[in-house]
Amino acid sequence: MPADLSALTADLVAESASLEEILAPLTPPQWQLPTPAAGWTIADQVSHLAYFDETTLLSIRDPERFRREAAALGGRGDDFPDQIAAEYRHLDAAELLAWFRTARGALLQGYASVDPGARLPWYGLDMGPASSITARLMETWAHGQAIYDLLGQERSAADRIKNVAVIGINTFGWTFANRGLPVPSTRPSVRLTSPSGVTWEWNQPDQKNVIEGSAVEFCQVVTQTRNIADTKLKVIGETANVWMSIAQCFAGPPENPPLPGTRFRHG
Repeated sequence: MPADLSALTADLVAESASLEEILAPLTPPQWQLPTPAAGWTIADQVSHLAYFDETTLLSIRDPERFRREAAALGGRGDDFPDQIAAEYRHLDAAELLAWFRTARGALLQGYASVDPGARLPWYGLDMGPASSITARLMETWAHGQAIYDLLGQERSAADRIKNVAVIGINTFGWTFANRGLPVPSTRPSVRLTSPSGVTWEWNQPDQKNVIEGSAVEFCQVVTQTRNIADTKLKVIGETANVWMSIAQCFAGPPENPPLPGTRFRHG
């Protein structure tokens, strides 16, 4: 049965508002500060989100055009996200914030009208609307993390982060396959504590391969905004340790996690 999209959309709305809350007070010079991620400024993080909100909406409204444009984008090389960031550096802070708000608002309207059972093309495998919404939330949270870290602000964690954790869990096999590695036959047992104190568990109990700890830190690892060494996660077993050393819950070619000590909250 297709998922009920209303709760997922509400979570995306809340995550979008959280990001806007930290962006709105920034001065124009602050938008040009380099974040800890990939040499991008705050402006680059926001243009990335707005650009891919627009392409996501295109995947809903005109899938065939999306496929053509996605193929052309992929033909530009694996560094196409950096190329896109460079193309929009002429926009000032007000223009970027307005673009993000407009693109995100239009995408939310698109999700409101989409068939829950539809298959939407993406830069890899097609996905359902529920997965698409969750992916946009994950991207918003991950790119927002770089901004919070740079500004030295502690973000207010909420249980909607479970959406990010689920993507992390679901991309276990893909993380290995994306690197040409054999996918382990057994998935580690994952036990995480949510921001509200609830325990979330995935996979069968396994004493030999276990990951336990903060859901926020797990999400930071799978989105590659933290190195596993910079967290307090308890990781036991070879499969669990290898997974956490290469975890990647976002689409695209394999990317290596940040080096230990390079991603942290400043100040």
